[in-house]
Amino acid sequence: MSNLISNNSDFLFIFEAIQCNPNGDPDQENKPRMDYDTNTNLVTDTRIKRYIRDYVKQEGSEIFVDMEGESKVTMDDKLRAVLKRVWDNDEEMKSLINNDELFEAYNKLKVKDDADATIKKLVNKKPDNKAVNLAILTGLVRQKFIDIRLFGSAFAVDGFNRSLTGAVQLNWGYSFNKVYLMDSNTIVSIMNDGNSTFGKDYRVKYSLLGFHGTVNKAAAATTGMTEDDRETFQKAIWSSLSANPTRTKLNQYPKLYLEIIYNDGYSNGHFGDLRSYVKSVPRKDKKGVPEKGKEEVRIDEREVRNFSDLELDFTELVQLINENKGEGKPIRDVVVTTSPDMKKIFTYGSN
Repeated sequence: MSNLISNNSDFLFIFEAIQCNPNGDPDQENKPRMDYDTNTNLVTDTRIKRYIRDYVKQEGSEIFVDMEGESKVTMDDKLRAVLKRVWDNDEEMKSLINNDELFEAYNKLKVKDDADATIKKLVNKKPDNKAVNLAILTGLVRQKFIDIRLFGSAFAVDGFNRSLTGAVQLNWGYSFNKVYLMDSNTIVSIMNDGNSTFGKDYRVKYSLLGFHGTVNKAAAATTGMTEDDRETFQKAIWSSLSANPTRTKLNQYPKLYLEIIYNDGYSNGHFGDLRSYVKSVPRKDKKGVPEKGKEEVRIDEREVRNFSDLELDFTELVQLINENKGEGKPIRDVVVTTSPDMKKIFTYGSN
């Protein structure tokens, strides 16, 4: 594939959550995930990946890690369904296998006019031809499943056992501001199979969340992630938050996506976690009058309710980019997308 990812990169993604539950913790009555020692709001990488998967599926791409209603589709069922669609399509199967000798071997094991019997030979603890299975799986990932090209997966299906490390990796996100839950005793009713259950509705007052992630060219060579896939990921991580709003997830909006693409010879994490170059404090209190010789009064952290209640400082990040971008330096290119209100604060090449 001629346009496989050819350069490593690190990215920073910042979004806000307003009076919602960005990531419920099932072990804590589905309260927003928190580090209560620091009053920091947390969001898992799995939650962001789910947003992205749902978005690219909505846009017409096929994904492997899928949902049916509220239930996850098993790998076994998904793979069998895909194989059933292509098993007797010579043109498509030849394209997937991408090897004349192995395609001939597949035709020899294929049972004429019997999809189930053919699939049983493939999805088997002792498949007829392991090389054929591997070729089919590789072709499916590279041609059909963008979520596996991005995030990888551990396949646990008989005859197709293989672990693929994704080119795109994210760690858990955390809030730049201290976050407090809304004081609410609201009881919500949840209908399930005709039965009604009740629970409390927990939400954050305001959370400005940041994620650090990487795109690795070596992993991309294994999964088949392309530069086109990179552009799809950039669009999806930006657009997916608000593309499928639900009752508890409504009011989440992207603020900044910044990707540092490295020159050849530089690895992921060259500058560490990009979030460490961002500073955030509550805004100055317009009503507060500072004493002589002391700093101006700032609003209490518990009063933060929206983006304008925080002061962000990107000075260190912009300086880092300016000093390290160019020929013979670590940074080859920088991709930046900002919301209109963030553009006033972060001005480096934003659009």
